[in-house]
Amino acid sequence: MSKGREAAGGGGAAAVLLRYLREQNRPYSAQDAFGNLQREHGLGKAAVVKALEQLAQQGSVREKVYGKQKIYFAAQEQLPAASDAELRGLDGEIAARSGQLQALQQSWRHMEAELKDLNSSMTTPEIAREIEALRKDCASYTEKLERIKSATNHVTPEEKEKVCREQQLYRREWRRRKRMATELLDAILEGYPKSKKQFFEEVGIETDEDHGVVLPATT
Repeated sequence: MSKGREAAGGGGAAAVLLRYLREQNRPYSAQDAFGNLQREHGLGKAAVVKALEQLAQQGSVREKVYGKQKIYFAAQEQLPAASDAELRGLDGEIAARSGQLQALQQSWRHMEAELKDLNSSMTTPEIAREIEALRKDCASYTEKLERIKSATNHVTPEEKEKVCREQQLYRREWRRRKRMATELLDAILEGYPKSKKQFFEEVGIETDEDHGVVLPATT
């Protein structure tokens, strides 16, 4: 049996795990500890779980439960106290790592924005198709414009003015005649025993509203 596998038997597994947790001084699940120590020390999964639970009961390690998973780490009060120089070194390392983290976060945000722009941009084939479609549209509009320019049936400003004057005249006459008809009908209806609708049906009067006709607006 190898030296590593000898350590795995009996209380050896607990000793290996305790030394490992103290050296690393960070939390591990039983699965993580098993994966990290299996090859070197030949620890089985069941032995790792049992040893960690034993160490937690002894108070050598602390156990925290997160949902269905248990996390183990070395009891901090049993670790040697750090000197002032070590604490300053750790503070410096924390500051350096914090700066690296901020730089990485900024770089990540920049790349995320760049990726978003790229995903929303058209591909080269799409741009080529869009350009071709625009060229066809331009050619179609140019042809239409040339036909309009070459047409001989353009309306002159004088002709347009004449049409507008006639339209105003007809609109005023329409309004005048409609007012006269309305006043006449109202006078008749004052002595009519039935409703206005019944009178219109009997006489055969059709109104603008019956046909959806609206008086043109002033131009």
